[in-house]
Order: sequence, then structure tokens, then C-alpha cells
Amino acid sequence: MTHTIKGVKMTVKSSLLEMLEKNKGEVISGERIAGELGCTRAAVWKAVKSLREEGYRIEAGPNKGYMLAKDTNRLSQEGIRLFLDDPEVKIDIYDELESTNQTAKKEAMIGEAGHGSFVIARSQTAGRGRRGRGFYSPADAGLYMSVILKPQGTLHDSLLITTAAAVAVYRAVEQICGIQLDIKWVNDLFYHGRKVCGILTEAVTDFESGNIDFIVVGIGLNLYQDSDTLPTELQKIAGALYTDREAADTADRNRLAAVIVNELRKETRDLKLSPDYISHNMIPGHEITITDGNSSRKAFALEICQDGRLKVREENGEETVLAFGEVSVSV
Repeated sequence: MTHTIKGVKMTVKSSLLEMLEKNKGEVISGERIAGELGCTRAAVWKAVKSLREEGYRIEAGPNKGYMLAKDTNRLSQEGIRLFLDDPEVKIDIYDELESTNQTAKKEAMIGEAGHGSFVIARSQTAGRGRRGRGFYSPADAGLYMSVILKPQGTLHDSLLITTAAAVAVYRAVEQICGIQLDIKWVNDLFYHGRKVCGILTEAVTDFESGNIDFIVVGIGLNLYQDSDTLPTELQKIAGALYTDREAADTADRNRLAAVIVNELRKETRDLKLSPDYISHNMIPGHEITITDGNSSRKAFALEICQDGRLKVREENGEETVLAFGEVSVSV
């Protein structure tokens, strides 16, 4: 049996989960659930059993009904849709993927996923960062997601989509977690001097016109970090929003994912640089080291240009503008 809610076809199980998510921490009678979903009490029990097997804490008692425990924080399509501006977009959630960007790109290329659709994994085995680097993505320690966008513009505009993604994450984390991050040109976010979020933007363009067919924005946000299992090469670089798992579990992951998508879609309606990207950026006004390939050099970061590029003063006094490259604040 299936139901259609907000234009999305849903099974009894997913409809029940949406109902429980809406009323998290409150008991709903089995009779009410069966009545609203148009199914039998037996079908409700079967759906509850299946959800429990997936890891949802659903409490029940004789003649009391069912309740999704208030501290349940498991990512779900139903939980995310409650907070989306456009709840009809395609959402795919996996326990494990090689890379959310890779999966999202495949879906977009074969026409399975449109503008605003997104893919989330609870862990990645081959998470990707810029310049072919890996992105450490342990199970249930972060939010690993890729959003498909079909904006107007050319490949030149893709830098502004990266800046928009940084602003979207900044705003979502501030709204949901009450934490203010620092944005580092061009695609990272830092907290207490450590990287907590990386963004990888991949564009597919029309070869003849140069126009963007679609863009996949990959976002890896560290919620919690176990220093005992963190790879040695990341121990002085990587950070997380929370220092212990119990605190990290207080952040509503469904709402956080939804708000990131909402903010990203708002920011990319018109491709222009957000004032928030400038005001919360940690690079301008500092001596920096620019790394490009195997070479590096010192410079002074002057300002973020309106097209998202970084204006710097080189050591010889010449002013140049960077569209790409790795930068870090010199110490």
C-alpha cells in the first residue's frame, strides 16, 4: 500500500515515519495512525517493526500507541522533508557509499535527479576532496551530502556556486547548532582554527556553448571526531563542531541537511557573491601562503572580488587575482 503526501509517493512505513517525526516525543495511538494512513493496525505494527530494525527508537506500550523517542537523530527522507522549502525533491540516503558526488553525478547524467535533489551517505569509503585528495568520512560522525543544481551560467560562474555553498553551510550551522564558523577562501569552513567542512563543486558543461548542464556540490561536514581513529596526517588539521559524540547527537541532522539545501538553493538563484561570504572570511587582511601544484609562495590577501576570486599583493608588490589555488594563513 502506498500514499501520496506532498506529491511524493510513500509506503505505509515511510508515511508512518513522517507522522512520528512530526510528533517526535509524543505518543500517537495505533488507531489514529491506522485511520490517518488508511491501513490496518497489523500494517502499522509491521511498519513499526521494520523501522525498529533499521535503528529507529520507537517506544510502545499496551493501549498507549507509539512514540519516536525525542533524542532519535537518525537521518531519514521523512525527517528531512519536514524542513525542506521544496519537499518534493528526490532524496537518496545510503548507509555507505564510495562517494556521494559520484552517485549524484550518475543520477543527474541519466536524468534520474533534477534541480535540488540530493544524496546523503552515513559514511563514505572513498570520499573526495579537491585536487584528488580523499575526505575522511567515518560512519555517523558527520554529514556527507551532494546536491544537484541546474543553474543558469557558464563554467566561469561555478566559483560563485562554491562560495554560495560555503555561505549555506555557515548559515545552517549557525541556525541549527548555534555555532559560528570561519569561511576560508575558496571552499572550506573552520572552527577554532581547524577545518570542519570541505566543499567539492563539480560542473558538467555543454562543450559548444560553455553553459552549465548541471553542478554537483559535495559537502562534508564533521560533527564529531574521534581522535583515536583519526588518521595521523589529519590530527593537526581536521576538527569537528562537537568534541564528544553525545553533544554531536543533540544536533538535528535531518533539519541541518534540509537547511543547508534550502540556503544553497536561495543563494544560487542569482549568481552573485553574498556579503556573508566576505564578512565571515578568514583570509583577507592576512599574510598567506599560496600553494599551486608543487610550488608555494607568500602574498598578502587584499580582498574577495565580486566574482569570488581573491585579490592578493605578491611579494614584489604586484597585485594579482586568484581564481583557484590552495591558500593558508601564514604563521
